This record gives sequence, C-alpha cells and structure tokens, in this order.
Amino acid sequence: MSDAEAYVSRLRDVERAMGEIAANMRRQTELGIIPPAFNFAPVREDGRRVLTGAPFTAGRDSPIFADFKAKVGRLEIPQAEKDRLIAAAREALTGPFRRGYDAMFRTLSAIEPRARGNNGAWSLPNGAALYQQRLRQSTTTNMTADQIHRVGLDQVARIHREMERIKTQVGFRGTLQEFFAHINDGAEFKYPNTDEGRQRYLADARAFIAQVMEAAPRWFRRLPRAPLEVRAVEAFRQETAPVAFYNRPSPDGSRPGIFYVNLADMNQVLRPQVEAIAYHEGAPGHHFQIALMQELQGMPKFRRFGGYGAYAEGWGLYAEGLGKEMGFYREPISEFGMYSTQLWRAIRLVVDTGIHHQRWTRERAIDYFLANGLLSRRDATKEVERYFNNPGQATSYMIGQLKILELRDRARQALGNRFDIRDFHAVVLENGSVPLDVLEELVNNWVGSTLRSVRGTDQSTQPTQRTTN
Repeated sequence: MSDAEAYVSRLRDVERAMGEIAANMRRQTELGIIPPAFNFAPVREDGRRVLTGAPFTAGRDSPIFADFKAKVGRLEIPQAEKDRLIAAAREALTGPFRRGYDAMFRTLSAIEPRARGNNGAWSLPNGAALYQQRLRQSTTTNMTADQIHRVGLDQVARIHREMERIKTQVGFRGTLQEFFAHINDGAEFKYPNTDEGRQRYLADARAFIAQVMEAAPRWFRRLPRAPLEVRAVEAFRQETAPVAFYNRPSPDGSRPGIFYVNLADMNQVLRPQVEAIAYHEGAPGHHFQIALMQELQGMPKFRRFGGYGAYAEGWGLYAEGLGKEMGFYREPISEFGMYSTQLWRAIRLVVDTGIHHQRWTRERAIDYFLANGLLSRRDATKEVERYFNNPGQATSYMIGQLKILELRDRARQALGNRFDIRDFHAVVLENGSVPLDVLEELVNNWVGSTLRSVRGTDQSTQPTQRTTN
C-alpha cells in the first residue's frame, strides 16, 4: 500500500515537475535555443493522448488510471482502503497532474511561433562547439565530425558490397535500390497488419531470444540472472516510440528486463530485420550487457547504473553481428536483414554529421536514408527527427561496434589459439560501463596477463639446467 501512496504523491508532483520543465524551456528560448518546428505537433498530441479517458474525459479509463486501478485491485487490503487510494489518484490526476500538462501546453503554444524551421545544432548559439562536445560525449573519442562522416561513407559502401553478394545469391536481377523496394513493398516480407500478425511478430522475437539463450554458454562465461521478456509497446505511446528498445530490470529482480517492440503499423515492420533487432535489444545485446552490469558486486554505482553511449550501443550493434557467428541468420534474406540494420547505423554516421555539421535539411537527410538503406519512409522520418533532437547520439552505435571488433581482432591475433571468445566477452561485459579508451586498456591488460601466464607456464615446464664447476 505504501507504494500506491508514493505513486499518488508522484502524480501530484507532476505539476511541480512540469512547471520546472516549462520554465527551463522558456529560458532556453530567450537564449535562442528552440526545438525544430516539427516537434511541436507530435509532443502536443502525445500529451493529449495521456489526458484522454477517465478521469479526464468520458469513456474508458486512461492508461495511467487503468494501470493504477488494476494494481490497487491486486493489493490484499480492505476494499475501503482500495477505494480511498483510487479516489486519491483521481483527485491527483484531475488536479495537479492535469494542471501540469496544461502548463506545458501553454508553453508549447508560446514557443512554437518562434521556431525558425528544422535546423541542426549548427544554428544554435555556439553550435559548432556544442556539436563537437556532443560527439565526444557520444563516442568517447576525439573524432571530428568530418572523420565520423568519412567512416560512415566507407561503412555504407562496405555493407552495400555485402548486400550485393546476397542479392546475387538469392537471384534478384535488379539494382540494390530496387531490391530494397522489392523488400519494402513485398507482402511476403511483412506481417499481416492484424492482431494475429502482431502476435506472430512477438512469437518470432521470443523464438530468436530463446535460441540465443540455448547457445549462450558456449559464448559467455556469465549470464544475467534477471529474466528477459518481449512485450509490445503500449498503444498510448506507439506513435512516438522507436521501432524497438530495451528497459532494464530492477536491481532487486522484481521487474524483468523488457525488450519492447513497436507494433503500431505492421506494414512498416520488415520481417528480415526482426532477428537482428531481437539480438540487439534483447539477447545477446542490451540484456546481457545492462542486466549483468547491474549485478556486478564491488563495482562503483556509476559503472553499474550509468552508461556511455559508445559502450552500450556499440555492444548492441556488435551483438547483431555476433548472431551470425553463433550460427543464426540461417536464411540469406535474414542475413540481408542483419546487414540492413548494420547499414542503418552506418547511415547514421553520415546523416547525423550531415545535419549538424554540414547543414543538411531534414528532407535531404530523409532522402539519403531512403536511397541508401532498407527502411520505410515512416521509420526513416522518425530516425532523422530523432537525430535533430539528440545531436551526436546516433554516432555512438557504429563507432562503438568498430572499436569492439578492432579490440577483438587484436586480441585474437596476439593470443592465437589461447584466445577464448568467452574470456573476451567477460572483459567487455564484466567491468561495467566504460569509455572506449578504458575498454581498450582493459582488453590490453587481459591480453598481457594471458600472455604472461602462458610464458610462465612454458617456463615452469622446462627441465632444470644443472651446472658443475
């Protein structure tokens, strides 16, 4: 019951929190920091969806109220106490909670006329310095925007070559862009846009996770104790939620890790990509990394619960490719889907730096995505708008993945037949979240320690040499 009362307190506190956010937004506006124009309508619409349904409007309970009532209903307390808690939540929602949202709506309406269009970080005060700082934060490197842009172009070209190979393998005679269109438009590459289709997606994603869990002991020394579930994104946040994402478990194990998939429109979901996304967001990706990180004992909290984008997302992207090494992607079209998600992250290097450094327009960025990658227009648009709102973050994925692969190749070359992939993964995953230069140091130390151990073993097995005077 104390948790329910604490939740009601948080509902009441929304007015204060929203007021502080609104005040900060107005202050930023005065400094010339204004969101791109495309943001205002969807943010406003998301807020309206939260306030739709009882106790705000007629009809079914709103998602927040329905969830609270269901959880209170399961409490083993007298009915009078349940009624009291539900009444308190109703009062909080229709009072301070609603007032907080209304204050946010007023702030959006005041700021929106001052939005100057859809421009990248370059248009903000000290925008060039801001973007370089964001790149350092996201990649944990000193790479410049131009360097990252070039890496992106090179990776796009490399992955296109792999995709051309598979296109030829399956007998498609058109161009790569025509093959993209063939997959995007082909009913055989999609799930039905029905409840049955949504359940098939969930079943497939769960099957991909299950096959990883079966093979994992051959690839990892230690697995997280927390379970992993696959769930659909709730209807009230489908429109602005990403394609898929991971929610970490609670440290005490009372809540599992959750791999969320967005099933708003199954026409936009490409079946060849589902397997790679499952490996990235679920296992052996973020769940093996984040859930395990939280379980590490004797580790500073900032390394257990904090994070560096290049480390976290670099591992997620690495996990997609690892699936191929583990023996998955058994059909050529599934392997093509894996390369398409790798390509997606390579395009991010080009587009993010294009927007914020080279002053690309929103439309040019979307067009580049569609011309070079296997992504629907809806998802390409959502991706590009995400990059506008979070400069640099999208560069973390492939920069991190490339560093992990580089470190693994160097370790394998140095150790030869002493190299064990389980030990390498232990070094990467069992030291908490670290910047890429620290990760490199950890791997180098492990390689050095292993080599010293090998030399020590070799010396101890040599026959003792006796000398006589």
